[in-house]
Amino acid sequence: MSVESDDDLLAEGDALAMRRLRWRCRRGMRELDILLGRYLDHRWSTAERAERASFLRLLAIEDDRLWRWISGREAIPDTELARLVAVLRDGPVPIEPGVDRAS
Repeated sequence: MSVESDDDLLAEGDALAMRRLRWRCRRGMRELDILLGRYLDHRWSTAERAERASFLRLLAIEDDRLWRWISGREAIPDTELARLVAVLRDGPVPIEPGVDRAS
C-alpha cells in the first residue's frame, strides 16, 4: 500500500487518486459532503493547480469551522481559502452567507 501525497492528488487523470480524493471529501456533515463532492464533479478537472492546492488545504479544516466559514458565521483568515469558499457557495445552488435554511 502506498502513501499518497497531496502532490499525487494534484495530478490530473488518475482514477485511483480521484477515488481517494473523493473519500477525503466525506465528512461528518452531509451538507459538506454535498458541497465538496459538487466541487469535485464540476470544478476540480478545470481548476488551476493553485486552486486545487487550496482545496486540499480546505479538506484539512475541521467540519465545524469549515461549516461556519461556508455559512458566513466566521471570518476566513486566509484569502486563498476565502476565495475557494466563495466558489463552493456560488455553486449550482448558491448559498447565502448567514442564512440557515435548516430551520
